[in-house]
Amino acid sequence: MALDPADFTRCCKDSGILMVVKCRKENSALKDCLTAYYNDPAFYEECKLEYLKEREEFRKTGIPTKKRLQKLPTSM
Repeated sequence: MALDPADFTRCCKDSGILMVVKCRKENSALKDCLTAYYNDPAFYEECKLEYLKEREEFRKTGIPTKKRLQKLPTSM
């Protein structure tokens, strides 16, 4: 049975300091999910292309993507 990655977050919030003991099953499921993405060549290529595109834009503009996407404050 595959668990939703949000299950890990929910378990940790509900368990408090005992999350290390109580959330082992959810942690394992999350780790398996992340490992699957990490080992997927198509996902790697997608991330690489996105990174190269952002790097190219930064080199052109000098503005990081996150700052470029933020709305500029308007004053009137």
